Amino acid sequence: MTEPADLVSEIEALETKLQEAKASITRRFIGQERVVDLTLTALLCGGHALLIGLPGLGKTRLVETLSTVMGLNGNRIQFTPDLMPADILGSEVLDTAEDGSRHFRFISGPIFCQLLMADEINRASPRTQSALLQAMQERTVTVAGEDRDLGVPFHVLATQNPIEQEGTYPLPEAQLDRFLVRIDVEYPDRQTERDILLATTGVEEDEAHQIFSKEELLAAQVLLRRMPVGESVVELILDLVRAFRPDEAGVSERVSETVAWGPGPRAAQALMMTVRARAMLQGRLAPNAEDVLDMARPVLSHRMALNFAARARGDSLADLIESTAAGLTRTEAAA
Repeated sequence: MTEPADLVSEIEALETKLQEAKASITRRFIGQERVVDLTLTALLCGGHALLIGLPGLGKTRLVETLSTVMGLNGNRIQFTPDLMPADILGSEVLDTAEDGSRHFRFISGPIFCQLLMADEINRASPRTQSALLQAMQERTVTVAGEDRDLGVPFHVLATQNPIEQEGTYPLPEAQLDRFLVRIDVEYPDRQTERDILLATTGVEEDEAHQIFSKEELLAAQVLLRRMPVGESVVELILDLVRAFRPDEAGVSERVSETVAWGPGPRAAQALMMTVRARAMLQGRLAPNAEDVLDMARPVLSHRMALNFAARARGDSLADLIESTAAGLTRTEAAA
């Protein structure tokens, strides 16, 4: 059994290494500290992330930099309406040997990697999108009746353009639920944009350097699960998830009137993991209520939906999540 002192020293050592990784990432992906923290959170938790943002905000650059810094073998797929499942998973071809014998040989697709960038994932047809479902959850793919292991680690970082919807296929709820967090990539502030302008239009650009190896990332994912979580944080996570289910007894009138469907148990699991990762990134030994409040929106916003009447009124799902989470936190503090 691990001694508490050993656990503390391991967490502190990992926090130092994570700060080195963040510094290396920000050499190429300038500013946007929140986005960097959330993507690292997804990797620490062994999960996938959905990045929502306009073109030109650096989403592709971020994923490429993460691949280098975290020591992962990365591939990129540009999703288009004519993309087929075999283009992602791979396919079998018939080979003919010199003696005339024939046999099938499997040619692996780009999904066989450790960090997959699914660029503009909502541009592919539902048939192609569904090819990722088994891979994201089970870490295996089935081709020609044979299961093929993707190995570990395996992470999908998918991007979407939130404005242009012509010729797109919105992701179904089942696939959205498989993303650990939704990351909104916003416009940079003026000073950050100035730094980007100067850093990327010269003769040379700063390069990111490898900080983690595959083995170190896997060890960090195990260490994260060993981080203790207090009973009050566990109860707050349960209260928060259940507070957005419109048919749940005791929910607020606002939720019951505006929410069409709420988050399931996977949302609670995601919160339990991400609050640990946030605490670890900040060098703390255990998560607190502030971590739950901060992670509520990225974990819950793609796992619930407003009803038609609420959307017609222009209600904001983000405001509902943040106000409800803040109310629960204040109630807990007063108790």
